Amino acid sequence: MRAVVCAYSEVGHACLSELLELGVDVRLVVTHRDAPDEQIWFRSVAELAAAAGLETITPDDVNAPDVLERIAALEPEILFSFYFRHMLKAPLLRLPTRGALNMHGSLLPAYRGRAPVNWVLVNGESETGVTLHYMDVKPDHGEIVAQHRVAIAPDDTALSLTHKLARAARAALREAVPLLEAGAAPRIPQDHTRSSYFGGRKPEDGEIDWTQSAESIRNLIRAVTHPWPGAYSFVGGRKLLVWSAETRAADATRAPGEIFLDPDGVPCVATAAGALALTEVSRAGAAPCSGAEWMRSERVEPGHRFGRAP
Repeated sequence: MRAVVCAYSEVGHACLSELLELGVDVRLVVTHRDAPDEQIWFRSVAELAAAAGLETITPDDVNAPDVLERIAALEPEILFSFYFRHMLKAPLLRLPTRGALNMHGSLLPAYRGRAPVNWVLVNGESETGVTLHYMDVKPDHGEIVAQHRVAIAPDDTALSLTHKLARAARAALREAVPLLEAGAAPRIPQDHTRSSYFGGRKPEDGEIDWTQSAESIRNLIRAVTHPWPGAYSFVGGRKLLVWSAETRAADATRAPGEIFLDPDGVPCVATAAGALALTEVSRAGAAPCSGAEWMRSERVEPGHRFGRAP
């Protein structure tokens, strides 16, 4: 089965690796150049392709006429998109004779759109998964070929969940590729009445609102902790990044954002429901430390209040 693969990031690397193990004839790999201002924590699709002797390109626009001409000349039967960051437009989707398929990091039709691994954690979900589906011009809209479910543990972060999804994506391909090669893969229509869509996230979306519940804030923290930009708040006009926190009970008389110490001396912050113990924090550009170390070094006292951006 002749394939062209558009792939990037950790799930892209896992999926390309799986295709190679399954013996798929990958004629071309399309990937991205790493952005100089991005923290590269994931394995390189370009390096994997080079090690396998595959032709690789990194176009600024995958839908450009010269790219389409190059792909068409390879006569692909299947085009795969694995965490590729650009939308593939109709002329490109029409090139493969057996269709174009995308690996999406949710159980479609839920969590269509960008950053599903972060959004499911922000929203406190207990389960997610991956979906291999046919592509059309609408995002994450086409018929489903395979899905694999993934349980979300209470201590999962976006990083640990991404690694779980990468393993699930490989399993989905092991199931689907033989069926695709045999022309026997299912095409299950999505129930569009049950769809949900989420947009991309920006670093500023990590600002903590202490009027939410402690559990909601903890979910935000684990959704954007290392290697993502982190959740943050302000105290004394200075920004503090919160990398990990644990829920605690809180006196209902404490105002949201108020700092106090638990019986073990761990700094906690009151919320609208419960409190959060600050277990790992840092000032911008500084090394992470415990909440207690931060209070000592910054001379922050119980009773001080966190707030929104000054």
